[in-house]
Amino acid sequence: MIAAGAAVLLTLGAGSPAVADPTKASKGVEDKTAAQIAALQDIKRSLTEAESKVDSALVVEQRRRSNATTLAKLPALQTGVKVHSGNTVVVDIRAFKVTDDLVAAVKAAGGAIRSVSTEGRTVRAQLPLGSLTKLSARGDVRRVETAVEYKTFNKQDRKADPAPSKEDKAREIEARTREALIAPQAIRTGEGDRAHAADTARDDFRVTGTGVKLCALSDGVDSLTLSQTAGELPAGVEVLPGQEGSGNEGTAMLEILHDIAPNASLGFATAVNGDASFADNIRALRFQLGCDVIVDDILYFNESPFQDGVIAQAVDAVTADGALFFSSAGNEGNVADGTSGHWEGQFVDSGVGVGKFAGTAHDFNPSPDAKQVFNPLSDSSGNVPVTLFWSDPLTSSFNDYDLYLANSQGNVVAFSQGVQDGSQDPYERLNTPATASGLRLAVVKFRGEDKYLAVTALGGRFKDSSDGLKKFATPGVTRGHSAAKGAISVAAAPANNPLPFDLEPGDPANPRGPFPNAFDGTQKPERFTSDGPRRLFFAPDGTPSEELRQKPDLTAADGVQTSVAGFNPFFGTSASAPNAAGIAGLVLSGNPGLSPAEVREAMTATALDIAEAGTDNRTGAGVVRADLVLAYTGASPQPLAKAAKPSVVNDADGSQYLKPGTTATVTVPVVNTGDGTAASTSLVLTTPTAGVTIAPRSKSYGNVEVGQTVTNTFKVTVPASMGVGSAIRLDARVTFAGSTSPTTSAFTLNVGEPSRDAKTFAYAGPVVAIPDNDATGASVEIPVSGIGRGSKVVFSIDGDTCSATTGATTVGIDHTFVGDLVGTLTSPSGATATVFQRNGATGNNLCQVVFDDTAAQPFSSVTSASAPFTGTWRPTTPLGSLLAEPVDGTWTFKVVDGASSDRGSIRSVSLKINGYV
Repeated sequence: MIAAGAAVLLTLGAGSPAVADPTKASKGVEDKTAAQIAALQDIKRSLTEAESKVDSALVVEQRRRSNATTLAKLPALQTGVKVHSGNTVVVDIRAFKVTDDLVAAVKAAGGAIRSVSTEGRTVRAQLPLGSLTKLSARGDVRRVETAVEYKTFNKQDRKADPAPSKEDKAREIEARTREALIAPQAIRTGEGDRAHAADTARDDFRVTGTGVKLCALSDGVDSLTLSQTAGELPAGVEVLPGQEGSGNEGTAMLEILHDIAPNASLGFATAVNGDASFADNIRALRFQLGCDVIVDDILYFNESPFQDGVIAQAVDAVTADGALFFSSAGNEGNVADGTSGHWEGQFVDSGVGVGKFAGTAHDFNPSPDAKQVFNPLSDSSGNVPVTLFWSDPLTSSFNDYDLYLANSQGNVVAFSQGVQDGSQDPYERLNTPATASGLRLAVVKFRGEDKYLAVTALGGRFKDSSDGLKKFATPGVTRGHSAAKGAISVAAAPANNPLPFDLEPGDPANPRGPFPNAFDGTQKPERFTSDGPRRLFFAPDGTPSEELRQKPDLTAADGVQTSVAGFNPFFGTSASAPNAAGIAGLVLSGNPGLSPAEVREAMTATALDIAEAGTDNRTGAGVVRADLVLAYTGASPQPLAKAAKPSVVNDADGSQYLKPGTTATVTVPVVNTGDGTAASTSLVLTTPTAGVTIAPRSKSYGNVEVGQTVTNTFKVTVPASMGVGSAIRLDARVTFAGSTSPTTSAFTLNVGEPSRDAKTFAYAGPVVAIPDNDATGASVEIPVSGIGRGSKVVFSIDGDTCSATTGATTVGIDHTFVGDLVGTLTSPSGATATVFQRNGATGNNLCQVVFDDTAAQPFSSVTSASAPFTGTWRPTTPLGSLLAEPVDGTWTFKVVDGASSDRGSIRSVSLKINGYV
C-alpha cells in the first residue's frame, strides 16, 4: 500500500501498515474526512422525533434549503434528492395501516398520489418537501422515504444516448406504426429461439404454448400497438388497467415470450410504481388475469438480501397457487469474472471512531495484521446506487448502521444515515456521483450490536485504487425476489454475437453464443451475470430462520433481436428470463397439469452444465434447452376444445331471440384451439335458471381437429312466467380425450328482443379536473333508471364544438397529451370495463367520441394526427361485459392520468342504453 492510501486509513484510525509513514502522507485528508462525517452525525443527533422518521437525505436537503450554512463543512456533498417543480419530491409513505384518512391527509398536504397499496402498507406520492415532517409526525406513519428506485436488467452501454422525452418517444412510435402499415417488414425472431432449440422442439413435439398464459412485469409497453401492427405480437395482449407503465422493456420481453411460445396468450403489468405496487401487480397477474407463467426483470434497491420482503412474498403467493415465476438474476457481476461490486460478511470493529461524536468503522480487511475501513470502487462506478443491509428483521431494526462515500481528496460526497430505533428497515442507500474517480465506501456502526452486513454497488465494481486501497468482494449479489424460494432466477449467456462493448476499460473479450447452432456444454456465461448463493437470516414474518438458497437456478439466452427500438439486440438477464419463461410455457402446453415444482425439476435436470462443473453460483444448473426438457417431460400435442358463443333461432317465430313461453333451437359451437385432435368430444349443457329446460342434456361432437369448429343444437324452453329482459345462464362442459379436459364456459342469454330505442343518461355535474400523474384520478357519476336489463350500452364523450385547443371548454374531455389517460366505466353491479388505455399520444382533447362494441376500428389505433379525437370506436374491453346484471343505478366513469406534465378535465359524458321488449 502506498503512502497516500495508508494516510487515509491512519486518519480514520485504521492502523499503520509497516510500509507507510503517516507524517509524510497526504496531509489534512484524514482530518477533513473525519470532520465531515462528524458534521453529518451532528445533524443526525439533532433530529426531532418527526425528522427521525424521514429519510436522512430528505432531512438534509430540507435543512440545506432553509439554512445555507447546513452544508458549510461539506463542500462536495450531494444529497441525491430529486427535487421537482414546486419544491416537490416523490416519496414512499410507509404506514402501520393505510386508511382513507391517511390518503386524505396526503392530498391535503398537496400530494399527488402515485399508488396506494393497502397490503403493502404504502402510499407513494409527490409532495412538497416542507410537508414531510407534518406527515411523519402522524401516529399511523412508520417512515417517509425517498421513493425507492428500481433498475431493469437490460445491459446497455453507459455511453448510450439519453432516453427521449415523452413527446419525442410518442412521435417516434407513431411514425414507425405508420411505416409498418405502409411497408410491412419481415417478422423478427430472436436468436434465443434457435439457441434453445425451441424452433425444432415445437416442430418435433407439436407444442406451441396453446392453453398457457404468459405474463411479464417490467417498466412499460409504450410500443405495444406498434409491435402488434407490425405482426411481432398478437392482438389481445391483456394489460392490467391503469398499470401500463412507461417504457418499452415490457414490449421487448413480450416479443421474446411470443417467439418461443407463439400460441400462448399474453399479459402485462408495470412494476415501476413502487415496491408495494409491484407486489400487488404480481398478485393481480395471477389472481385477476389468470397468468400461468410470470416473468420480471426488476430489482428495487430496498429488497433485502436477508429476508423475503413484500415482493418476494408476492412471488411465493402466486407460486403457491400454481404459477411459475421467472426473474432476472441481475447484471451486477460476479467474483469469478472479477466484475463484482458486492461484499458481505460479519461486521468487524476496526476500533476506530470515525466521527467525533459516535460510531466505529467496519474493517473490510480480513487479515489480523492490517485494517481497511474503505472499500474502493472502480472509476467506471459513477452514477450507481449503493446499498447497505444488515441482519436485523425488516421493520424492526434496533441496530443503527450508516453508509458514507468519500473521494480520494477526503471529501464526503454522499451519505445515508437514517435512524433505526425499532420500527425501521436495516437499510441505507446512496448514489455515487457521475464522476467516479477515487471513490471509496465506509460502513459505520452508529449504535448497536455487530451484525452481518451486505454492501452492494449495483452496476458498479470494487477495484483496487490507485492510492493503495485493496478491493474486497464476495459472491452473493443476487437478492430480493429473484432469490425467493418460489422464483426461478435466470442468469444470462449470449445467443449470438458478443456484447458489443467492454464492461469496463481493459476487460477481457465478452463471450459469443452458438447461433445458428444450439447451446452446448462449451457455452460461456455473460461476464456481467450476477452470482449467488443467497444467505437469509429471517423468515418472512421476521422470526429467525437461517437458510442458504442456491441462486441463480438456470441460464438462458440474451443478446437477441427484437423489433423494439433500444432493444435490438437485447442483452442482459432482462432478455434471458423471458426466454426461460417461454420454454416453461411450452412445457406446460405439452404437459397440462404439471406443478411448478415438476416444471422446475425438469428444467434443472435437463439443463446443460456450463461454467464450473455441476450446479454453480453463476449459471445454476446450466443453460436450458427446449428440446431436452420437452423430451424429459414427455410433451405431446394437446387438444383444447371449448364451447363458443351460442346462437338462437326461436321455433315459434324464427327470430333470433328467446321469448316467454316458447322453445328455441340453440346452436352451441365447439372450437379446438389446441395443438392436437380433440377425440371423443361431447358437450353437456345445463342451466341453474329456475323453470328453464334444456333437451337433450348432452351431445357428441365426435373428433374435433386442430382449428376446427363443430356445432350441435339443443332445445331451450323458456317458461311463460319469465319476464322480458330476464337472464338465462347456460353452462357448457366440454369433455374430450386429453389432459386439458374438461373445459367449462358460461353464457348469458336474455329473454326478449333488444329494444331499438336507446335511452340517454348524461353526466350533469360540474367540470371535474383530472389530477396530473395521480392514481386516484377523477370520477363522475351517471344515474340510470327505468331500464332493468340492458341489451346494449354505448358510452360517449360529448361536446358541442370540437377543438384541439389547450383548455377548450366546448369538448367532452379537454386534456393535453391524451396518451397519458386511462378511462374506465363501472356499472352499478361493480363490473368495470376499460374504455381507453393510453391511446392518442400527443394529441389533445376528446370530443363527440362514441365507444361502441360494434365499431369497426379500436380506439387503440388512433394517432395524434386525428386530434381532437372524434368518431365511433371500439373500447379496449367490451362494454357488453357490464350488462350481466340490471343496469339501473349509478354508473361511474373514471379517468386516470398516468404520466406527468399534462392536465385537463372531464366536462361532458353520457350513456346510451337499450333495454328489452
